[in-house]
Amino acid sequence: MNIALIAHDRKKEEMIVFAIAYEQVLQDHQLFGTGTTGLRIMENTQLKVHRFMSGPLGGDQQIGAMVANNEMDLIIFLRDPLMAQPHEPDITALLRLCDVMGVPVATNMATAEILIKALERGDFKWRELNDKYKPGPGEL
Repeated sequence: MNIALIAHDRKKEEMIVFAIAYEQVLQDHQLFGTGTTGLRIMENTQLKVHRFMSGPLGGDQQIGAMVANNEMDLIIFLRDPLMAQPHEPDITALLRLCDVMGVPVATNMATAEILIKALERGDFKWRELNDKYKPGPGEL
């Protein structure tokens, strides 16, 4: 599966702890991340992360493009709800695309753990079925 790992500045340490805790699960998947988050994960684990640009510089949009092209299966996006983000429209667009395309997205640690445990159990078979019902080009 293709999995994106994104974390706002004040959530990066939390993402590193998450990646360390679930490294055995994550290592079997293709990982993508925004700039600094991806780098920090690679520095603290043996995981390989395809790094996009930093979120404010377009990384969220690059991941959004993968979602729009049905190339992303799961997103862990540890957001900081108490800090205004200069690229909030990009974040909102990414979350909206996940809703449209049926891509599971976790925005906090509790939901991230539920999704990673489901991944570990192989509970994402519904994605294969969901692909049949996704809107095609021009159907939105």
